[in-house]
Amino acid sequence: MIIGGTSLLAALLATATVAPPTMEADFVSLFNGTDLQGWVGDTTGYSVESGAITCGPKGTDLFTAGDYANFVLRLQFKLSAGANNGIGVRAPGAGDAAYEAMEFQVLDDANEKYKGWLKDWQHHGSVYGIAASKNAAAAMRPVGEWNDEEIVLDGRHAKVTLNNTVILDIDLDAAMKDGTLSGKEHPGARRSTGKIGFLGHGDYVQYRNIRIRTLPAVAAPAAPVAPAAPVTPASPMTPVTPMTPKTPMKPVTPASPATPVTPATPVPPATPDKPS
Repeated sequence: MIIGGTSLLAALLATATVAPPTMEADFVSLFNGTDLQGWVGDTTGYSVESGAITCGPKGTDLFTAGDYANFVLRLQFKLSAGANNGIGVRAPGAGDAAYEAMEFQVLDDANEKYKGWLKDWQHHGSVYGIAASKNAAAAMRPVGEWNDEEIVLDGRHAKVTLNNTVILDIDLDAAMKDGTLSGKEHPGARRSTGKIGFLGHGDYVQYRNIRIRTLPAVAAPAAPVAPAAPVTPASPMTPVTPMTPKTPMKPVTPASPATPVTPATPVPPATPDKPS
């Protein structure tokens, strides 16, 4: 059978293998583009279609096998109309990751079905229940197109960039200083490490080109030095009782002068002998 030029070109394009993107320095891939090797959790609700991890109508939570603490995560995602998903970070791999970990929203929040009731902290790129993103709908590409997203999680700093637009840049402790926006407890926001995952709600969402660069551990702030205990002042010394002055000594009576010695009477010279 002879295939016309146009049909032949279409067939070749359909069967061609798309070359993987050039990997940035220090980044490693989390997805091999073929199967779910290296992923755990709902491996039946998710599948691989056209080189992308795909959440199907029964998809729930799919996690990396390994744990990550501080990192730069880059990926591409594509939404169907009105789709709702999420990216879990520092997750234990069990429980509701929106509370037991942290969830960055993945949502077609410009869809008509969300108008009038969607809360600020439910928009795409928000940390669910904790911090609201800004201008996500304006940065999002039309439904059916691939979006580029980067999530930076470094200690208590979280940042989300969507299609080269920063839509979230927060300190987690500052965001929760007066409680959470949802009014509920989010103990997972205090976790320092855990799995990365896709949190499905049965909507058709795809992810590809998933890569990560780990960051060094953030040094814990030094514990404040306790102030030295105040020195108790020494008790004042009892003044010394002045010494009673001694009774002055009586003056010594001078001795009486000695009686002068009477000179001896001179002896008369001897009379010389007469010559013989």
